[in-house]
Amino acid sequence: MRARLCIPASLADEVQRLSGKKTKTQAIVTVMEEYVRCRKMEDLLALRGKVAIDYDWEREEETELKGTDNENVMDHYFDEIPGLTLVNL
Repeated sequence: MRARLCIPASLADEVQRLSGKKTKTQAIVTVMEEYVRCRKMEDLLALRGKVAIDYDWEREEETELKGTDNENVMDHYFDEIPGLTLVNL
């Protein structure tokens, strides 16, 4: 999207320098993406203590690791595709 904005040149230059981007457009897009990411993180952190989550990440990790030790996880994914034969190379 094209937009006409009044951004102080010194601020745009500093954003470009700090972001390491080649163009001011790339720098401003990067900064905007970072701002959105930070705001979303703040919104999630604001929920701390307000939402009860019963999640046992250690059990989940153990289950995942057990599943990958004995079999190729992707084999089950491709089993359901008709006419597809997997060949081990």
